[in-house]
Amino acid sequence: MDYFVDSHCHMHDKEFYTPEEQEILLEKAYQANVQKMIFIGTNHADSYEARDFAFAHDGKREHLFWSYGIHPNELDKPREVPDFSSDKPIAIGEVGLDYHYGSGDKTEQFQLLNEMCQLAIDNDLPLIFHVREAFNDFLYVTKNFTNLRGVVHSFSDKKRYLRESLERGFYIGVNGMATYSTLPLPPLDRTLIETDAPFLAPKPYRGSTNQSGFIPEIGKWLAEQHETTLDEVMKTTTENCTELFKF
Repeated sequence: MDYFVDSHCHMHDKEFYTPEEQEILLEKAYQANVQKMIFIGTNHADSYEARDFAFAHDGKREHLFWSYGIHPNELDKPREVPDFSSDKPIAIGEVGLDYHYGSGDKTEQFQLLNEMCQLAIDNDLPLIFHVREAFNDFLYVTKNFTNLRGVVHSFSDKKRYLRESLERGFYIGVNGMATYSTLPLPPLDRTLIETDAPFLAPKPYRGSTNQSGFIPEIGKWLAEQHETTLDEVMKTTTENCTELFKF
């Protein structure tokens, strides 16, 4: 695998990027050898915007992909039953639990996560999990499902939760935040590289608007941490993406 994948970005979101910027940043990503990108849905409408953006910029539908998800912080947004009869997403996500702003809607978040896990099972799709300050409950909810496959996006918690996530068979998403923090790292063969663009730009771009073209910077950092080559990081993480998302 001689190219990178951005396994999690929001480049389709016009709140953060103008149409002109989107075109420029897609080209920069390709120039940086980021040949595949997944545009992540955060609510019903946003998910279909991710779909339309991916399809509009990839006529062959071989390099750009979309996911369908209801983020736990998007509970108040309008919801409809998704229709995947003609255009199926590559994953269900991002979905999960987020108690950063309090857990007053905990019951609703539990119900939503259960719904999203069942949607993934019903459509034989992997999940892209968002878990923030809620790992005990996340592990409790997901243990009720068998054969879940997915990635814990932007992992930012304790080593024990990393271990338990790996024991569940989940991959771990590593992004720019890891390059300026002391987060525990998963083994390379369980790692997906992501940007979460426009958020969490890596060193040396911290503080700027993130973009998929910064993926190699995260790759270089991972190569240093694992004492291996950038080519090996690229090959292994892209193989991991291919295994999980089946593209």
